[in-house]
Amino acid sequence: MESTLQGRLRNTDLPYAKGLMPLYEAVVNSIQSIEDLAKLEDQAIDSYHIDVFINRSNQADFELDKNSKAEKRVVGFTVIDEGPGFDDGNWTSFNKLDSLHKEDKGCRGIGRLLWLKAFDHVLVDSTFRADGLIERRRFRFDAQSEVSSIEDPSVVDAPVKTKIELCRFREKYARATPKSLEHIALGLLEHCLWYFVRKEGVPTIRLHDGEHDKDLFDLYDEYMHTSSSTENFQIKGRAFEITHVKIRATKKQAHILGYCAAGRLVKEENLTGKIQGLFPNISDDDGEFVYAAYLTGSYLDDKVTGQRTGFNIEDDAPEMYADEVISYSDIRSEVLPRVEVFLADSLQGNIAAGRKKLDTFVSEVAPKYRPLLSHIGADRLCIDPNIADKDLDLLLHREVSRVEQELLTQGHDIMDPKPGESEAEYRTRLEHYLQTAADLKQSDLANYVMHRRVVIDLLRSAINKKQDGKFSREDLIHELIVPMRITSDDTEFKRQNLWLVDERLAFHHYLASDKPLSSNPTTSNDTGKEPDITSLRIFDNPLLVGDQQNQQASLTVVEIKRPMRNDFKAGESEEKDPVLQSLGYLRRLRQGAATRDGRPIPNADRIPGFIYIIADFTAHLEDCCRLHQLKRTADGLGFFGYHPDEVYNAYIQVISFDGLVTSATERNRAFFDELGLPAK
Repeated sequence: MESTLQGRLRNTDLPYAKGLMPLYEAVVNSIQSIEDLAKLEDQAIDSYHIDVFINRSNQADFELDKNSKAEKRVVGFTVIDEGPGFDDGNWTSFNKLDSLHKEDKGCRGIGRLLWLKAFDHVLVDSTFRADGLIERRRFRFDAQSEVSSIEDPSVVDAPVKTKIELCRFREKYARATPKSLEHIALGLLEHCLWYFVRKEGVPTIRLHDGEHDKDLFDLYDEYMHTSSSTENFQIKGRAFEITHVKIRATKKQAHILGYCAAGRLVKEENLTGKIQGLFPNISDDDGEFVYAAYLTGSYLDDKVTGQRTGFNIEDDAPEMYADEVISYSDIRSEVLPRVEVFLADSLQGNIAAGRKKLDTFVSEVAPKYRPLLSHIGADRLCIDPNIADKDLDLLLHREVSRVEQELLTQGHDIMDPKPGESEAEYRTRLEHYLQTAADLKQSDLANYVMHRRVVIDLLRSAINKKQDGKFSREDLIHELIVPMRITSDDTEFKRQNLWLVDERLAFHHYLASDKPLSSNPTTSNDTGKEPDITSLRIFDNPLLVGDQQNQQASLTVVEIKRPMRNDFKAGESEEKDPVLQSLGYLRRLRQGAATRDGRPIPNADRIPGFIYIIADFTAHLEDCCRLHQLKRTADGLGFFGYHPDEVYNAYIQVISFDGLVTSATERNRAFFDELGLPAK
């Protein structure tokens, strides 16, 4: 041979996942060989046959296929065709690595190199016509000996036929290759699909796997959704042809643009998401399908790489040669609009379904996005109707972030008219900026209201009986209202939802959750008692605005009990009587009450105290409420009263969990109604 075979093999790339490429190349070679014979004999190409045999190990060494089915190990393939065979012309060409013998078909001799990348050696047995006789040529092809004849050509009495046997599948390729007849047949059909949809047709191709056979024409009939459609166009003076194909949907397929060269599928490009409405699921009146476009043209034949695994085509043409060099960008700009026209009805159906999904999601799940939809382009809101709510939420969040970023950029220049900008144009730009800013604020408010609705729903769920028949521990509900063992100085405090109890608790000077009184900077009491929530609120006296020293203050204690707890005993002890327990906390807080900077609070023993006890009403809890002379509220969901003793000076409210949920819902109902959120 005129080139170094082993050197060429080292420079030939074949990924392990493409271990069937040598088989595909052998079959395509057979197709092209039969094309020549069909033209010579003036016969229909589908009257000729190609047989592919899957050779498996005789030993019981099974491997799992992609569908987890055990299959015997594939050790090689045999391809038999009725083409002209290895006559003297083809024999000479085969012995020359860079032969131009089939240059008109785009053949560059790479196929036989791929054979030896994935297989140890190849055996060839070919009968062919020579001077009116049938001769036979047999030889071996491997990397070490290159081409070695098994026997000299001899005259035989046999039909014209060529057998290519790919032997000893290399382990790394074999392991990464589908093993079942169905997977191998489907892969071969997908690779050769262009031949099946083109007008010239394809020979009959059958796969044989022991006792099982698969005819690719039968598989093609199952595979095809509708007949193909072809159109021609030009890019910068070069002719191209695109074939539109609808294929029956399978779970592994994607919509693709296939770039073909010399009748071979060389490169696939995923079209999903590159055309509005072309999502993984698409259908027409006949059902779901997968779309494939096959692009051919002499330009692609010229630009295919030596290994036929890609093209020497740039993504974008250099500006200097933009008028003559064709780039992938140029190809897409011509192909994608044609795909949109071909799939127009199906795409519009997907777009409409996606918009309905978006409107429903925003209306029922995430109303915070509604004010901002008008600021997001329709093309960016073209969504897959089957998108999960989580993914849709993430998509909308990214779009809102983009709107915020654009608004921030505009804000730096909004006060300065642009050069040449008229007063009307400036006013329009300013109004758009202000409207976007207002809509963002409205979205923030909607987000906060939505957060409140979620918290109420979580609380409602937490107080219900669980599947095991038990109720949640009080610490779970405690964490929902305010995180445990923190103060208002801690970062985690931002997770608090004290508005569930009382909106006024948001305006506190210092708040501690489940902390010993000895660690509270607002009191000098050194006890280790741990009330659930304590709060000191200090605010300016509105009647004495000018007197900075005149401050009003109040102390708040919130105590949370486990749902349906029923071991209370009125007046027995602080551990058994929650009202007595809370009064004890309040008394200790008053001892040495001070601001956070250590300044004493005047009349600390007489400032108002507020006690909230959250618990389910049981007979024992009601006994506690009556002992302390508390009155039932009008809605029947709580008790309320005032302890006049100067040691306590406390307003006491006992709230049932149902009452807490009901009260929080009613206080926020107007906001929920405004956002279209049903209040349960």
